[in-house]
Amino acid sequence: MRAMFFNGSPRKNWNTAKLLESAMEGARSAGAEAELVNLYDIDFKGCKSCFACKLKNARTNGICAIRDALRPVLERAASADVLVVGSPVYYSGITGVTHAFLERLMFPLDTYMVVDGVRQRFLKKTVPTAMILTMNVPEDALDKWQYPTLLGINEKLMGEIFGYSESLFVCDTCQFADYSRYDVNLFSAEKKTAHRDAHFAIDLANARALGIRLVEKAQEK
Repeated sequence: MRAMFFNGSPRKNWNTAKLLESAMEGARSAGAEAELVNLYDIDFKGCKSCFACKLKNARTNGICAIRDALRPVLERAASADVLVVGSPVYYSGITGVTHAFLERLMFPLDTYMVVDGVRQRFLKKTVPTAMILTMNVPEDALDKWQYPTLLGINEKLMGEIFGYSESLFVCDTCQFADYSRYDVNLFSAEKKTAHRDAHFAIDLANARALGIRLVEKAQEK
């Protein structure tokens, strides 16, 4: 049982990374091997629209045909039993690097084939997947900013392609260790710190439970 975790944040020791680490602990406790990939360490771009993966009798086997530094990661992902992608929210969306990765991961597994009105899946098995999304927005403002819709599209697409997906929203996070160093008065450092102290341990526990849940779901196959 193999689980892969992808950090779409440029920060390797902040909110998203810590939550992924907790999810990995959960996956390991459920019996899976866990691998973390920091996407910002890899030199790659998004889909180039070559359509090699859509050719008749394509030999890509669901893996992007571009041979670059991301290719070995995609090859390992193809044999993983669980996939978890973490990203901070920048301007109401996942980071550009995360989006580019999802293009390269998912488009070769998507199909343009319909049978009896049903869009066909490339994968014949279910690979449990999840998004871990960290953001400044407080939980009570999610609907105001339409985040369930804007961010939920990733869960929807991953669910259609891999057979199952869920999302963990982690709200009202601290951006800075020391707010006094930055020009920012939109947020209260005291309130941010108080929220982190009261809630981040719960968020970490939720991430750990997510890791366990996905591995257990994969073991049901």
